[in-house]
Amino acid sequence: MSQIAAGREEKSEVQPISREVLIPPLGLTGTLNCPSEARAMVVFAHGSGSSQFSPRNIRVAEAFSRRGIATLLFDLLLPLEEADRRNVFDIKLLARRLTQAVRWVGNLPDVGHLPVGLFGASTGAAAALVAASTLGDRVGAVVSRGGRPDLAGDALGHVRAPTLLIVGGEDSDVIELNLSALERLKGKKAIQIVSGATHLFPEPGALESVIELATEWFENHLIGANQQSAKPDDSYLDARQ
Repeated sequence: MSQIAAGREEKSEVQPISREVLIPPLGLTGTLNCPSEARAMVVFAHGSGSSQFSPRNIRVAEAFSRRGIATLLFDLLLPLEEADRRNVFDIKLLARRLTQAVRWVGNLPDVGHLPVGLFGASTGAAAALVAASTLGDRVGAVVSRGGRPDLAGDALGHVRAPTLLIVGGEDSDVIELNLSALERLKGKKAIQIVSGATHLFPEPGALESVIELATEWFENHLIGANQQSAKPDDSYLDARQ
């Protein structure tokens, strides 16, 4: 683990308050985690075939909580809807559900005042970008993990939130799709390639790299702590060892 990541772990004593929630209007089930003195809220959008109980997203959410970031993990579809595989890949439908969740969070008394970021994986990344294009300034930053941002289509050109695309270095087809999507995004944008990682980042240290990169992005662009040096260009390519 890098020195940056190790330093973060030293500040990991915050115990979040976790509660199960039902998100209107359909009663989608989710888990809301809110550490004391939370500085931001990140809403997760899982990928196809996954759920709010994705072990990878849970690990990322736990790391965010240790850094003072509240999180919402929820199911984008009702159980009966999941049986129809067309719904799993219906990006417009998933984006509507995500948009509803963000608006619902904004009305909660304990976290509604927090700046909101989106963290999407696989097809959930496309839903996050479509939702960001709809919600405008309400979304302060977006991070995609092993995502398919290309599936966001024309919405890419309307996203203004700073967007980070994280891809495994061995996920060659998805790298190309992310590079193509990066060109179409507007505003602050970046792609980070985690060397040696495959699509789900199961390799030792790979998901830790994702956590470090995502946390940096949200702290710099969502929370506003500008700890990194300014980049000379709006987009950049980086390979993490």
